[in-house]
Amino acid sequence: MTKSQKITLSASRDIPFNKLVLSQANVRRIKAGVSIEELAEDIARRTLLSSITVRPVLDETGAETDMFEIPAGGRRYRALELLVKQKRLARTAPVPCIVRTDGLAEEDSLAENVQRAPLHPLDQFRAFQAMRDKGRSEEEIAAAFFVSPNVVKQRLKLAAVAPSLLDAYAEEQMTLDQLMAFTVSPDHERQEQVWEALKRHYSKQPYEIRRMLTEGAVRASDRRAQFIGLDAYEAAGGVILRDLFQSDDGGWLQDAGLLTGLVAEKLEREAEVIRAEGWKWVEVGTDFPYGHTYGMRRIVGEPEPMSDEEDASYAALKAEYDALEEAHAEADELPDEVDRRLGEIEAATEALQTRPVRLEPEELAIAGAFVSIDGAGRLRVERGYVRPEDEPVAEPDAAPDADAIGSDSGEVDGEAGDAVSDAPDPEDEEEDGLKPLSDRLICELTAHRTLALRNALADDPQTAFLAALHAMALRLFYHYGQESCVEIEPRSAGFGAQAPGLGETAYAEAIDRRIESWAAALPKRAEDLWEALTGFDGDSRDALFAHCVAMTVNAVHEPYNRRPRALAHAGVLAATVGLDMARAGWTPTADSYLGRVTKARILEAVRESKGETAADRIAGIKKPEMVAAAEELLAGTGWLPEVLRTPPLAADEAPEFEIVDDADDGAPEVEAPSADNDGETAMGDSETSAEDEEVAHAAFA
Repeated sequence: MTKSQKITLSASRDIPFNKLVLSQANVRRIKAGVSIEELAEDIARRTLLSSITVRPVLDETGAETDMFEIPAGGRRYRALELLVKQKRLARTAPVPCIVRTDGLAEEDSLAENVQRAPLHPLDQFRAFQAMRDKGRSEEEIAAAFFVSPNVVKQRLKLAAVAPSLLDAYAEEQMTLDQLMAFTVSPDHERQEQVWEALKRHYSKQPYEIRRMLTEGAVRASDRRAQFIGLDAYEAAGGVILRDLFQSDDGGWLQDAGLLTGLVAEKLEREAEVIRAEGWKWVEVGTDFPYGHTYGMRRIVGEPEPMSDEEDASYAALKAEYDALEEAHAEADELPDEVDRRLGEIEAATEALQTRPVRLEPEELAIAGAFVSIDGAGRLRVERGYVRPEDEPVAEPDAAPDADAIGSDSGEVDGEAGDAVSDAPDPEDEEEDGLKPLSDRLICELTAHRTLALRNALADDPQTAFLAALHAMALRLFYHYGQESCVEIEPRSAGFGAQAPGLGETAYAEAIDRRIESWAAALPKRAEDLWEALTGFDGDSRDALFAHCVAMTVNAVHEPYNRRPRALAHAGVLAATVGLDMARAGWTPTADSYLGRVTKARILEAVRESKGETAADRIAGIKKPEMVAAAEELLAGTGWLPEVLRTPPLAADEAPEFEIVDDADDGAPEVEAPSADNDGETAMGDSETSAEDEEVAHAAFA
């Protein structure tokens, strides 16, 4: 065809639906896009918006029949067919068609699909916005295009971004993911400032955009925001930014100052209620460092018993719960109303069982409480702590009965009683009757008793275990030491350097729960502890012993207190118990690790856990962006910095000793490790350093 010839368009005709059939020449074989059902509903709503391309069906002689095949437009045909089956469209309804006779049928099908340009997403955003401006609700727009209202909200949010940024997106200077990141802030000026700043950056990742737009804001998941509630914050005039395109944990609170004020006011109101209980002091804070109660004695009060009404209510609730469970024991799934009622009963019975605690007036007069916010944003009240300076002055031990064994006329020297005279009084020798024993004699006799008691205790491991447990529990739960003759002094080390979020970790919370549980199970008076421990079963004693020993562990590496051998033992202990810090709950975050090390360390962590490619991908960005990216990459990998890794326990980590019975005295002998052929023992070199000798002497002194 020459340029001077005019183009003749294919003829259009209305062809009855029952005269149309699908063609095998249709190139579309894979289903994609809107479903046939949704397209049928759209045709029913708006009728057919584009004609169907057809070709006459020819007979054996090449003559046209009254049937037409469809090489392009098969989905529209299927949608019309569905409407006919649903009796919503007549079988003979006229269908607007373009009749083609030239070329190949496959060419028609391919051209229609290839030449069709998809709608740019920005055009869809603006179209939704235009419909919204003309009075259509989000629900109406969603129904018209068979999408959810949330999708419409997302599109409208995108259309509301600063016009200059929309232009950048239309010109492909910005990706859709980047545009979505800008929607977290409605401030067009701030959006444009961030975009200008990013133009000078090597990386323009969406998380960078979100971080810059929410800089200075407080996450809605923050304990302070959860404590006061988002509704209260908004009622006070606070603004919350939301991200419609990914999980944002409730958004970002823009006014940190307002939040701080609201938290302080609510905490003070709660503290007034606690002060009214009669405590000597109440300390208030958003958070207290982990271990803030170390060195204080905890007073555990007696729970108030249930009243007759509460007891009857508890019994009725329990009976109802049991009846509902029995009635639906065979059901695979509980009905919603039954499940809801069971939950209500559980909450009510738990409230009845959580009893208020009764304390004696003299205990309230010396104890105090801490009021703060826990990790989940709930009020946290720690009651009944006595500071060392508030402890009542202990009365000195009463002197022994003078008529029985001794005298109160002098003191025994702490070393060996050398300063105590044992010279008899000549006048006393002449008198008959019982006289008090001298201090020197009492000291000597009790020295014999002490040594014999040591020997007897060494032959009774169970009682020795009980005595050690008694001594440790006294110190850790009662802060007294005078009630035990066993001079074991456990020290529950505090934490001078606070790690961020230490108190909210799973292991810290487990220790706190264990302390609370044992404090409630042990008697109130220290002098009653021995009798209580003798009544415990073996498992309970073992559990308490393990807890007491565990509370003395100190594996903190402090620059001013170097203990290389103790820290090496911590590694052996960790390997023995199978400690895995990743399974325990530690994760590398900006606060816990990534934000506090160099970029090289961050890349090393990513390289070890995700490979060289992942590390190279973030190597060129600035540190704040690298920290955020690494935190996301390392999540769930179980990666740990070397200082937190537990080394495998070597087979020769500790020497093996053999216990050999001695027939003479019944005491076991311990055989030391044998020497190797080259003169070195299994413990190390045969030549011992001066430092090693000093440590050895201290250990066996």
